[in-house]
Amino acid sequence: MENYVLVEKRLDKRRDEFALPEGYIASSEEASPWVPFLENVWIRHLTFDIRNNSATNVLWVEAGGKLGRHRHRGPVNGYVLEGSWRYLEYDWIATPGDYIRESPGRCHTLVSENGMKTVFQLNGALEFLDDDERIIETVDVFWFVDHYLSFCEKNQLPINRSLFL
Repeated sequence: MENYVLVEKRLDKRRDEFALPEGYIASSEEASPWVPFLENVWIRHLTFDIRNNSATNVLWVEAGGKLGRHRHRGPVNGYVLEGSWRYLEYDWIATPGDYIRESPGRCHTLVSENGMKTVFQLNGALEFLDDDERIIETVDVFWFVDHYLSFCEKNQLPINRSLFL
């Protein structure tokens, strides 16, 4: 069996040849601005992974804000940074330091009475629903890319290419 250290050195060379470079997104709005989403709701985009139809962002919901009823078509992970929020359909309240894991196919309505910021890692599409459970909008990585690019173009902001995986 080959020496483990030699194998790892060889694998490191292969990785460095083909893998994307490590990523770093600064906390400044120059690196990624807050982009309006809905009334009292903003998104700070952190990554767009088109190959896997996934995106990571910080969702900021101002006091009294609401993210309409929606269904996830892939798994979602969230980590609360500030404030608190809940889903109308569940009996828990997410607060700073809480981790949320959401399964595909679930429907819920996010509300925040006092405001919040949460990092979400989304896989697949979100389907926003009307009162009759009909899909009124689909949001996926391509929608998020357009959301970010359109805002930057409209406001003459530079595109941060390091957001794209």
